[in-house]
Amino acid sequence: MGLTSALSGCIAPSYYAESLGGHLKIMAARQPVAKLIDDPSTSDPLRARMTSASAIRQFAIDELALPDNKSYRSYVDIGRDYVTLAVFAAPEFSLTPRVWCFPVFGCVPYRGFFSRESATKSAEKLNRQGLDVHITGVTAYSTLGWSSDPLLSTMFRSDETHLAALVFHELAHQRVYVDDDSAFNEAFAVVVERTGVRAWLRATGNAAALRRYEANLKRHAEFLDLLSQTRMELRDLYSGTKTTAQKRAAKSGAIDRLRKRHRQVRDTRWNGYRGYDAWIDAPINNAKLAATAVYNDQVPAFMRLFELCSGDYERFYAAVRSIGALDRADRPGALAADNACN
Repeated sequence: MGLTSALSGCIAPSYYAESLGGHLKIMAARQPVAKLIDDPSTSDPLRARMTSASAIRQFAIDELALPDNKSYRSYVDIGRDYVTLAVFAAPEFSLTPRVWCFPVFGCVPYRGFFSRESATKSAEKLNRQGLDVHITGVTAYSTLGWSSDPLLSTMFRSDETHLAALVFHELAHQRVYVDDDSAFNEAFAVVVERTGVRAWLRATGNAAALRRYEANLKRHAEFLDLLSQTRMELRDLYSGTKTTAQKRAAKSGAIDRLRKRHRQVRDTRWNGYRGYDAWIDAPINNAKLAATAVYNDQVPAFMRLFELCSGDYERFYAAVRSIGALDRADRPGALAADNACN
């Protein structure tokens, strides 16, 4: 997602120069995947990763009807944990994220930075304006087909399932992208990612990995339910008539209750699973809660549409494109009302 904002340039010349420079540096370091596989000097672990990535890329074309282009056919070791950092912001008493608008890519609820120093400075400036701010690391991005996006070392931090999810998600943005509607775009890409990963794991006969993946999705849905409950509490609070001091105290109380509910679910239903501890233990504010909503709130509606299209990706993409052509305000209703793949 980083380049959605990073390669656009209507904020300031320095932002444009730094973002473009960061991207071009990565592009200049690309190595063809096929060459790495064939090169005798390539280490065995790297060759195995490239071989897996190549198979995943071909599966995306053959089975998911995703673009057959030069994206994810090259590799770059970027030597750091994240390729970009995204800065989200929201008012102190609102869950509506701040939006930045750019040419070509439209409006998005974050700004992307290749430099941690620049991301931190931006966050500090927004915080001084009285906004809640959240910085998150990004492991992959899409330029929506404007350049040949490479595989990045950050995409290999976990297992093959995670890699497939990233590739399918980012390629989905190249298949359908609607200007100025991040919630629509991200939910659509998440459905392509999830259905694609399931298909990939079934095709490779990796039943154990599929079971783990389904268990992770179930746990993730339960975690999102916890966050949704807190967002509903906060929306009611912010629309009320309490004083500023009372709202601040109640906001803190709602976040404390979220942490308590998470501990209860973790220690009972999840049998002590601590995968969300870092997220919960770090500061939580409106910007952080809004960021999760952008990526997840419309996923069930898109999944329902995918099922109405009988899992036919070409029909699904056509239906999504048709809904995307509607006015933004009409899209959620159209998704919810659809009873056929059209």
